[in-house]
Amino acid sequence: MIVKQFALLFVGTFFISLFVLMMQFVWQYVDTLIGKGLTLDIMGQFFWYMALMMVPQALPLAILLSSLIAFGNLGENSELTAIKASGISLMQTLRPLIIVSVLIAFASFYFQNNVGPHSKSKIGQLLISMKQKSPELEIPEGIFYDGIPQCNIYVQRKDMETGMLYGIMIYKMTDSYEDAAIILADSGMLQSTAEKKHLLLNLYSGEWFENMRSSDMGGNAHVPYRRETFWKKTIVLDFDGDFNLADANVFGQNAQSKSLNQIFVDIDSLNHYYDSIGRRFFDDARMYSYAIQGLSKADSLRTIQDLSRRTFKYDTIYAHMTPDKQRTAVNNALSKVNQQMSDLDFKSMMTSDGDYYLRQHKMEAINKFTLAFSCIIFFFIGAPLGAIIRKGGLGVPIIVAVIVYIIFYIFDNTGYRMARQGTWAIWFGKGLATAVLAPTAAFITYKANNDSAVFNLDSYVNLGMRLLGMRRKRSVMGKEVIIHDPDYLKDKEELTRLSEEVTAYSHEHRLKSPPNFINVFFKYQPDHEVERISEELESVIDDLSNTRDSIIITLLGRYPIVSEKAHTRPFERRWLNIISAILIPLGLFLYFRMWRFRLRLLTDLRNIKKVNSQIVNRITEAGLDSPASDTNTL
Repeated sequence: MIVKQFALLFVGTFFISLFVLMMQFVWQYVDTLIGKGLTLDIMGQFFWYMALMMVPQALPLAILLSSLIAFGNLGENSELTAIKASGISLMQTLRPLIIVSVLIAFASFYFQNNVGPHSKSKIGQLLISMKQKSPELEIPEGIFYDGIPQCNIYVQRKDMETGMLYGIMIYKMTDSYEDAAIILADSGMLQSTAEKKHLLLNLYSGEWFENMRSSDMGGNAHVPYRRETFWKKTIVLDFDGDFNLADANVFGQNAQSKSLNQIFVDIDSLNHYYDSIGRRFFDDARMYSYAIQGLSKADSLRTIQDLSRRTFKYDTIYAHMTPDKQRTAVNNALSKVNQQMSDLDFKSMMTSDGDYYLRQHKMEAINKFTLAFSCIIFFFIGAPLGAIIRKGGLGVPIIVAVIVYIIFYIFDNTGYRMARQGTWAIWFGKGLATAVLAPTAAFITYKANNDSAVFNLDSYVNLGMRLLGMRRKRSVMGKEVIIHDPDYLKDKEELTRLSEEVTAYSHEHRLKSPPNFINVFFKYQPDHEVERISEELESVIDDLSNTRDSIIITLLGRYPIVSEKAHTRPFERRWLNIISAILIPLGLFLYFRMWRFRLRLLTDLRNIKKVNSQIVNRITEAGLDSPASDTNTL
């Protein structure tokens, strides 16, 4: 029954999650898709491969939602209570769904390792092909666009409604930079021809600068270029605007388009390749250090040792040079330094690229396992939470699921970015989300199995009120039906005695003075006197609450609720008190909190003594303690 409910909900939530993730992905590339004239088969391929690529990401979210709703419905309909009442624990109830979640995790790993890489490669191939189609809509503002062959176009501003381009600068090359042309225009428009094989570039109010070849000028080298000013000019550019699928080999370095075996093979290849580059760089640096005037390595070492024993005063040698030699020496030194800096920058770029590719492959290998394992973690979060919350439907479960998934996404995305740039270790960055949510899932499952009130708001409110020293006001209401009348005489004697004990306790313990730090945290002595006084007072209040006298009922509501232990020590266990004392900020907070409770206890004792006197006077004035007033009313 439970598996059937879970399966139906899982199918529905899976397609909902998949749709949401697909819409998020489409929104990132909406400019690439809109207005390109793409055919239905191309769009169908794009959405098909996108759906396959998003399946591993939709599975954890679907498990979280379906388990939350399924067990929320069971709890809301009291079915879960009936299951527990029959002697079946929560873990026994979860057992079949645990098997289902493990199978889903294996399916997620299969998709990531076999279907996902191919889908990622096809999606990238389609996106590049789409961007190359109809480039008149792709030209960005403020940067050079090189999507048109043999042209670099810069547009300062463009009008999306009319398609006009403003502030145009074009670098047009054919065979080499020697015959490049520079075109400046105030405005223009770029359109495709009907057969989609050429582009028409209409330019207005501009100038054309073009380098001239020597053959064009008849050997006259005095005219290096030609200049043309125009009011309107049309340029025809060769461009195939039809949809042509890009070469899939461009994704060879993308780790997401590879299976686990391919990733391990490529990691070995990358390590071997970049290790050889590193050894070559090291050999070059060593040879450069040893190379002195073409000497051999052994001779260079001896020369360096001899030179190291001598002391050179470079400032003195430089000062004795002629100005020309000084200028030459400085220029040579600067030239060598710049050459070495350029060489080191180039080598650093190559090694950093190698580190980046290796990190990408290692992160993708770990990601295939962590994303599959997150299916199991999300089940152990969703199912116990549903059993605790006991709310079904699409209200509370969706809110909880979104919050959990956002937390997972923040940790996972943060770890991915930090590991990708090399700030964090790869295993730490990719395992951060799992390491945070796995203990959370274990804690929630433990609490749900023991029927603990994890999400009981009143328990957290009471805890916060105790920490802050807040308390509720006593409320005593008159009873409509009274079985036994109070023993007014006995209660009067008890209140009089309690007033005397309260006075004696206040004088003995000197509650106004600050508590002794050593006695509180290291040499605690129990104080049960306040506990006894509070218990006896509550007994009298419980007996007097059966009265019919409205004045006494009002006076009973003025009794404070006494904190019996907060003025003595922070914790029950001695080692916790010692640790809190060693931790200075925590110890000071608890010390002043205890002093505050001592002062409040003093106020409470004074109020108790005052109310005792008022109730005793009321009993005497009303004659409630006389034998004639003793009646039993049913």
